[in-house]
Amino acid sequence: MKLNDIRVFIPSKDYETSQSFYRALGFTLSKASDDLSILEKDNTTFFLQRYYNKEFAENLMLQLVVEDIEAAYKAVSGIEVGNYNARFSPIKQESWGKVIYLWGPSGELWHITELKP
Repeated sequence: MKLNDIRVFIPSKDYETSQSFYRALGFTLSKASDDLSILEKDNTTFFLQRYYNKEFAENLMLQLVVEDIEAAYKAVSGIEVGNYNARFSPIKQESWGKVIYLWGPSGELWHITELKP
């Protein structure tokens, strides 16, 4: 079996707020249906769904690997996270690289990571 891609379906507590949040982070949005959007940036895509389950959303973790953690921090800190019920951590140094923790509007947790070479 040869893989080409893997895409996650992210739930949204408030679909329009989540769409706005991800656009503010620089993703472009395409409508797949009334209840499903495709978000893309730099050949990376995921689905945003008009569906919410609190336990699932608050347990969902994703890793977004970036080339430049400083640029990622600038992008994350440049949006008004309070408008989206979101929050983020400062850059943390770990043994495997650097990471920013970003909690999205539905409680989903992004590990924005710059891995060590």
